[in-house]
Amino acid sequence: MKKILTFDMRAPDFGTPARELYAAALDQAAWADDLGFESIGLGEHHASTDGYNPSPIPFAAALGARTRRLLLRTSVVLAPFYDPVRLAEDAAVTQLATGGRLVLGIGAGYRPAEFEMYGRRLEDRWKTVGETIAFLRRAWTGEPFTWKGRRCHVTPKPDPAPPILLGGATAASARRAARIADGWFPPLDPRLWTPYREECLRLGRVDPGPYPQHGPIFLWVSRDPERDWERLLPHVLHQLRSYSEWTVEAYGRPLGPYARDMTEETARDSPAYRVLAPEEAIELAHGLGDDGVLYLSPLLAGIEPAFAWQMLRLFEREVAPYLP
Repeated sequence: MKKILTFDMRAPDFGTPARELYAAALDQAAWADDLGFESIGLGEHHASTDGYNPSPIPFAAALGARTRRLLLRTSVVLAPFYDPVRLAEDAAVTQLATGGRLVLGIGAGYRPAEFEMYGRRLEDRWKTVGETIAFLRRAWTGEPFTWKGRRCHVTPKPDPAPPILLGGATAASARRAARIADGWFPPLDPRLWTPYREECLRLGRVDPGPYPQHGPIFLWVSRDPERDWERLLPHVLHQLRSYSEWTVEAYGRPLGPYARDMTEETARDSPAYRVLAPEEAIELAHGLGDDGVLYLSPLLAGIEPAFAWQMLRLFEREVAPYLP
């Protein structure tokens, strides 16, 4: 079973200040490294009123300095907002500084406000993603080349080149990942795994195998789930409502887990957000199987670090020893 720690670094006004959250994330990454977690997931968004992390690569480098084994996965870098030369250089240095542990998840973005801020066209985003991946592959050879009339020579050469995963939420993006990336950022919708796997097989690539079952996007282990739900709900609802606003901004309606009006009751009923006793968390994990993926997001939307540490220590004592 893969255990993944995720950080969004949101710091809403009612939550923990950003400075304290970043310090806590470094300590929690070291804890996860010692406990045998597989990777850390770092998202990217811009112009977020709560300070959602806009710079996952520098943060990955900082986390790499506090860890020894954890993979550092961007989930995802938004390619349209980067000069590809700078992205290639930053990723190369991070890869070297962390001993080859960077996994570069790349996505296209979807929020119009972000594209406006960077002066980019939303309509060009997937074309930009394809061009960026092609550029990175050439750049990381360490050899000089010409790109769009620019003489480029990206050094130092990463050793090895970071694997590139492609994110997306459609069948077209799944098939695109099979064609141009080293893998697909694991979707929470298992229906999208089929077109990805079929395209891999059609292209003669390695069979990625059956869909790996994923746990909830937010799991909290508690000795008193009812009590802790009350404390966590403002943070959960903040995340849900923020994503709902962003998807309405982009698509005219809320999508994904944010497709309903979120109240305390609907949040509690959502399978994406679970607060469970240790024995219930163990049962959930075993239901995912040996190849399942379990996520912990201990600082979600500004959760107090001391409260998060109580949960992590309980997970360490009463859940982790019994996972598949």
